[in-house]
Amino acid sequence: MDDVSPGNGALPPRSAFTSDAPSLSLNGDWRFHLSPTAADAPAGIEQDTFDDSSWSTLAVPSNWQMHGFGKPAYTNVQYPFPIDPPHVPSDNPTGDYRLSFDLTATWLAHPAVLRFDGIDSCGRVWLNGTELGVTRGSRLPVEFDVSGLLREHGNVLAVRVHQWSSGSYLEDQDMWWLSGIFRDVTLHARPTGGIADYWVRADYDHTTGQGRLRVEVDGVAWLSVPELGILRASVDASIDAGTVEPWTAENPRLYDGYPASDRERVPLRIGFRTVTIEDGQVKVNGQPIMLRGVNRHEHHPTLGRAVPYETARADVLLMKQHNINAVRTSHYPPHPAFLDLCDEYGLWVIDECDLETHGFSEVGWDRNPSDDPRWEAAYLNRMTRMVERDKNHPSIIMWSLGNESHTGRNLAAMAEWTRSRDATRPVHYEGDAACEYVDVYSRMYASHAEVDEIGRTTKLPFIQCEYAHAMGNGPGGLLEYRDLFEKYPRCQGGFVWEWLDHGIARQDPEGRLFYAYGGDFGETIHDGSFVIDGLVFPDRSPSPGLRELKKIFEPVRIGPPNTELADPETTRQATRPGAATWKTADPHTVETQGQPAPLSPDRSNPKTAEPPQTFKKASPTTPGGRPLSSLPAGEGVGVGRGEGVDRWKVVVANHYDYSGLEHLSFAWKLEEEGVEVAAGTLAAPRLRPGREITLELPELPETAGESWVTVTAALANDTAWASANHPIAWGQLNVTPHRRVASVTKPRAEAPHEIGGIPIVQPKLDLWRAPTENDRPGEALRWREAGLHRLQHRVISDERTRVAPPARAFGMLVTYTWTGDESELHLKAGIEPDGEWPCTLPRLGLRTAIPRQFGNVEWFGRGPGEAYADSRQAAAVGRFRSTVDGMQTPYVFPQENGNRTEVRWAELTDDTGRGIRIEGAPTFEFTARRWTSEELDAAGHTTDLEPGEWIHLNLDIAQNGLGTASCGPGVLPQHELHAHAASIELTFRPLGS
Repeated sequence: MDDVSPGNGALPPRSAFTSDAPSLSLNGDWRFHLSPTAADAPAGIEQDTFDDSSWSTLAVPSNWQMHGFGKPAYTNVQYPFPIDPPHVPSDNPTGDYRLSFDLTATWLAHPAVLRFDGIDSCGRVWLNGTELGVTRGSRLPVEFDVSGLLREHGNVLAVRVHQWSSGSYLEDQDMWWLSGIFRDVTLHARPTGGIADYWVRADYDHTTGQGRLRVEVDGVAWLSVPELGILRASVDASIDAGTVEPWTAENPRLYDGYPASDRERVPLRIGFRTVTIEDGQVKVNGQPIMLRGVNRHEHHPTLGRAVPYETARADVLLMKQHNINAVRTSHYPPHPAFLDLCDEYGLWVIDECDLETHGFSEVGWDRNPSDDPRWEAAYLNRMTRMVERDKNHPSIIMWSLGNESHTGRNLAAMAEWTRSRDATRPVHYEGDAACEYVDVYSRMYASHAEVDEIGRTTKLPFIQCEYAHAMGNGPGGLLEYRDLFEKYPRCQGGFVWEWLDHGIARQDPEGRLFYAYGGDFGETIHDGSFVIDGLVFPDRSPSPGLRELKKIFEPVRIGPPNTELADPETTRQATRPGAATWKTADPHTVETQGQPAPLSPDRSNPKTAEPPQTFKKASPTTPGGRPLSSLPAGEGVGVGRGEGVDRWKVVVANHYDYSGLEHLSFAWKLEEEGVEVAAGTLAAPRLRPGREITLELPELPETAGESWVTVTAALANDTAWASANHPIAWGQLNVTPHRRVASVTKPRAEAPHEIGGIPIVQPKLDLWRAPTENDRPGEALRWREAGLHRLQHRVISDERTRVAPPARAFGMLVTYTWTGDESELHLKAGIEPDGEWPCTLPRLGLRTAIPRQFGNVEWFGRGPGEAYADSRQAAAVGRFRSTVDGMQTPYVFPQENGNRTEVRWAELTDDTGRGIRIEGAPTFEFTARRWTSEELDAAGHTTDLEPGEWIHLNLDIAQNGLGTASCGPGVLPQHELHAHAASIELTFRPLGS
């Protein structure tokens, strides 16, 4: 356990593959016994005569903690044991496994190997009483030669697994500590004269369209690719494949082939592609790529890291359906089947080694193995096992040395070996800040300002290997990152952290499901909910963050002419070599009559210096106190306003790297106040990547109310990853603007206690929200210090109130003015800061409540999902229906959620249609829930939230943005909400009898 070597007895690593040689899965129920320490583990488990009848049964593959043996534990950085390398505690849970199996007589005629695809963390293996060896490197395969040890009946395979070993110091990867044989166990026959290993490199020449195969095989063999007319081709020299279709993430073209010998045939899927670094850019097949990626751990809410194939496939399909084109396998090689799926469906992959020593940062990196020569063999072994296992996958375009292991000679040795073995893929490692032994410059959580600086100065390709920490409600600021990636040629995107919430499914005493995180299993050391930081919930259902990311990642952008396609706040210029200059206000760059737009020569040169991007330090002041980004079209932002033209036009921009738009269908619909009045289709334009075209809409019927045209690009036909009509992108044009109805002066009224006989809690100023995970590290501390969670109200007069926190001198002066009668009541709340405010505001608006039965909701505004100042691109203007319960986002750790933005009106009704309508002048932010913000703040899990007798409403001017401060930059200045004079106007009307 304390030996720093990678183990002993293993065969040299090789590719993961199947063949027509016999194989036998040893997955299934094994006999299992867990001892509290290695010293307590029973002796003689490898012997045939050992009696395991009193042992339990445990499925292989699995993690034993997920089946009631011990408990899961979560840490992000901290080791859960003393930092004393290579030693681990004597209290070291040890799991013993035994399996008996029979074979047919034919197995005894061949050599054979026993393969384990994953044992966490250290395994000692015996077969029929003979020790095969010891393995470390949990997420890496190991094979043992069992030739001459097998028998026809009564084979006994025994494995002793230690939870902790010297290898644990190299596996501190921000996830649950889970143990056991968690990947497949297989017995493989290895026929004499068979294919022991192979490597097929399929190169593509983008200048000629020709493919070339270079084959490395152990032994005498040949290669066949029937579709290309290659039959029994000698592998002694490279093979001309002729004209081929290249493999890309957009079009993952694979050719079926097989290397073969007289004794064995290996099925192979070949993808032709070439990865290079030229002009400071990563290029595939001669074209710079944009990585619209995510980081993916392997986790299942009930099975831990024993992730079923069906779940891995569902992950890939969901990624493709949300415009994701790349995966970083954080922070270890995935199950090999996942890479097969990436080859098949099309995802760029950075394959990352099973290495992280982050816990040494707690002691200043003292005794970190990365620079200790005693650990060099372990480092090289881990890299070798990954590269050899995965070398035949076209989806892998980069090797990564690992994660957060500082720097040192052993990492440099890994890079040197990798280049000597595989010169066809660049080497990545974020920890090499000086870029001494890597090929790309990589950063984690660089702020927008830093990315801007990097884009102007870097000579290497730049990749954000982690950014936009998707913990809880968020991430905010994705749009601004995308704009920077596209602004600078050498900024080639990155990987959002991360794909999945690592919640573990549990039930409370009443049988209600919730998801556990760090500390829920009684861990002494843990990092709480930091493991709940994904774009999908533990059950793989998409979060609002994933829907926002899909919109940000759209490979097609649709919008009105003479405006920015993405967002009015950012002037987006050109992107990268081979891409168009996106100056939509300039008619010379828009494709018309099917003619291509000219490229911008100066901006297509990555060596051209860029002016620095300015990030404002003060919130823009706008009428009503809203952040600029939260205003509806026509209220201070000139996007989508009617131009008074005879025919409406829409600009379509192609942001694919390789594809045209022929695989898409385009449809439009016209809605008046969210009700469809006309619809039709548009001919799909022929448009190369990096080009724009202006399309003319048909003549539209006149409308009186606020009206929007929505244009959608969807799949024209079924694909492997989605059905026809699956939406890829959409955009909206405001063709009839919102018109404010002239107010009619009505008599003053008192603050109501009911509206149409429906009780209502008098609206009053509210500044508090239950902090999001991104609020908690910074802003929420300042809010609590300022006392914003415990405001007190002092009535000055019938209309005027001062609202302030205790023990503080600053506050807000609020004037509530009610007018109207029984048919409608109008409220205008004027808000003025009093004194000097020390912090941003969580929210600025009104709080009220109505009885619980009015839980049906309809609104006209943006939706259908939640939206916030810096995370609102996925919210379209329309009319939507839901329920109060349906408007909640079930974040594993409860926090502010469910805000609907730019709401013109909202109706809350009971099942008979009776209720209340609330209208904005012009809009308001709207939240409805069955608990207060304080109750939401106090909850630790979803099951802590108990519905009450009231539906609590927030009717806001604005909320602070979200940011990503849980791990990364906070809210950008333009999305911050500061105290300043503001007002909100609302009209309340009764509905029904």
